[in-house]
Amino acid sequence: MVEAPKFIILGATGSIGTQALDIIRSSNYQLVAFSYGYNTNVALKIIEEFKPLYVSTQDEEGAKLIQTKYPNIVIYTKEEGNNKIASLYPNDAIVINALVGSAGLKPTSIAIETGHNVLLANKETLVIGGEIIKKLVKENNVSLIPIDSEHSAIYQLLKGHNNKEINKIILTASGGPFRTYNKEDLLNVKVEDALNHPNWKMGSKITIDSATLMNKGFEVIEAYHLFGLEVDQIETIIHPESIIHSMVEFKDYSIFAQMGPSDMHLAINYAINGPEHKECDILKPLDLTSVGSLHFEKLDLEKYQLVKMAYTALKKGEFYTTVLNAANEVCVELFLNNKISFVDIERIILEEMSLFASKECLLEFTIDNILHLDQQIKNKIKNKYNS
Repeated sequence: MVEAPKFIILGATGSIGTQALDIIRSSNYQLVAFSYGYNTNVALKIIEEFKPLYVSTQDEEGAKLIQTKYPNIVIYTKEEGNNKIASLYPNDAIVINALVGSAGLKPTSIAIETGHNVLLANKETLVIGGEIIKKLVKENNVSLIPIDSEHSAIYQLLKGHNNKEINKIILTASGGPFRTYNKEDLLNVKVEDALNHPNWKMGSKITIDSATLMNKGFEVIEAYHLFGLEVDQIETIIHPESIIHSMVEFKDYSIFAQMGPSDMHLAINYAINGPEHKECDILKPLDLTSVGSLHFEKLDLEKYQLVKMAYTALKKGEFYTTVLNAANEVCVELFLNNKISFVDIERIILEEMSLFASKECLLEFTIDNILHLDQQIKNKIKNKYNS
């Protein structure tokens, strides 16, 4: 009898983590370890159902509660806990990285270096450390499979093809809740408005990134590192219905599209069970007759300055994407805490990028230096606006 595949989830209580658990449950696979932030109540339910042997948490009080209730579980805490969880079961478990933010970079590198195949939902890993991660993947002969719906779509569409056939890839963006807003309208945007995405149910960080379209900029950077294309082969367009998740245009101008409901289960199932398109009882079919019609608009890079800045940072390379991501992370946090306005997010990020471009950076491009600069940028912006 073949043993069920083993999985480790980093960020198991978040949106992607809980949906990954749905697929693992439906497939009768094993969850051997997971990490989470502060949602101990949900973590306890995961432990009760899946009976993992290792858990890591940011919540030290929660760790004591788990240890009391489940004395046989090994508990780790804080950032080093994520790193430890990522290194368990070398060559014998698949790591799903569903962490949010730059905190996902180090555990990804550790998972790869200890021989794990990684299913990646943590986009910041490739945004800030793509060149390093690509090198580690090659050196350790492991797989890095995207979970993002857009990159999952490209990953599926390129099956059986090579890059010489590709003219370009086309990443679709819904345009978020403010697609039809002008600059004056955006001045009055509240947190609850920005969290009201028209198509997707996601965590608060990625929902705000989708409202500013910073998320689409990050996806351009991810696609560059994932698929080995030139920057000018990556196009972004507005597609309000979010039914086509991405497209590939080949050299003969034929365009292949991957379509599906606005539900991350499909991409997660393909990452876990691919390259087979495996049946899963929680997946829902797409009724094209109910969709009716599909619409496409040009993504105006002058209107969406953060997408334009992502292209610029990608072309400049190395620490430019670190600064872009760090400024965005802290600005989203400040906005969610009502410390800055919605339009301040773009303004502060562009200011920080301009300031960095005016200075000479002599740091060696390493993971430790990336994370050091990341924290510097965040602390500086927090100290200025978090009053």
